[in-house]
Amino acid sequence: MLSAPLFVDVRAGAVASLGTLLSDLQIARQGRVAVAVGPSQGDGICEELRIDGAEVLRVPDGTLAAAAELGRQLRAGQFEAIAGIGGGKTIDVTKFAAHMAGIPMVAVTTSLGHDGIASPVSTLQHESGTGSYGVVMPTAVLVDLDRVRSAPASLSTAGIGDAISDLSAVADWELAAAEAGEPIDGLAVAMARSAALVVLHQPGQARSDEFLTVLAESLILSGMAMGVAGSSRPASGGDHEIMHAVNELFPGTASHGELAGVGALFCTYLRQDHDKVELISACLERHGLPRTPGDLGLPDAAFAKAVAYAPQTRPGRYTILEHLDLSESQLAEHVAAYVEAITG
Repeated sequence: MLSAPLFVDVRAGAVASLGTLLSDLQIARQGRVAVAVGPSQGDGICEELRIDGAEVLRVPDGTLAAAAELGRQLRAGQFEAIAGIGGGKTIDVTKFAAHMAGIPMVAVTTSLGHDGIASPVSTLQHESGTGSYGVVMPTAVLVDLDRVRSAPASLSTAGIGDAISDLSAVADWELAAAEAGEPIDGLAVAMARSAALVVLHQPGQARSDEFLTVLAESLILSGMAMGVAGSSRPASGGDHEIMHAVNELFPGTASHGELAGVGALFCTYLRQDHDKVELISACLERHGLPRTPGDLGLPDAAFAKAVAYAPQTRPGRYTILEHLDLSESQLAEHVAAYVEAITG
């Protein structure tokens, strides 16, 4: 059975339909509805959304502790459904909490930073770093282009990097199937690859409604690919290992999508897939996204250290990094050559 949200709405003003959506799809019949919002959302959010009797619950950050506390509040309050309104951290926390409470969740995203919009995975911070947790996919997904456009550009353009990183993740999955006998799901591969390619080749400016619609649909499709696969495999390979490593070793360096984009470009370079290196590099450059360690504010040596550490972030996952098994000194040489190839 295909895992997918019951309803997806990507358009200007989509958020205004949330109250009607909850009743029309019978997500909430007569019980209490919670609305989880990030720290930047206003107190009048429920009035604006016209959800009678909804209770606003605050999401202070994107930690496992915040998600567990929200889950406790949902169970204690006997809520029938919850809507998470905000960026990636708020959505991930709300998905985890809804999963804990066993209630349906509607994702209302206000930025397009990564593919967690519709995925069955919550990425949360904890004392030792960052963890990915399996959760139930959102019942419905709303993307309001008005709110996305009003957010800082970096919050949405970063999602471009996460979307196109699926190309690298799929290549890693195919490598694992060939070299390690890992089972592969053809439908999940097709969905993830399609999600990446449509963004890679989409013309126009990243702030236009046409581009934002394509990006939103791509990120949703990527999340659905994970649902089909039953894991993050079609959207997370060596690229995301590098992202997690940088986050652990050098926290605060860059956003999820920015790191995923650089990780994907570097992994594609390691595969010596020169045509895709050119395509991915051109896409990132066109939209003003980082391509090199220097663009991220990292010295080359620090990036090489992160890449060497990266396989430890996902034990048991086979990617180009595990396949080549390069030492930190060898990686330093590859990073230097990579930077020269990208900038020279």
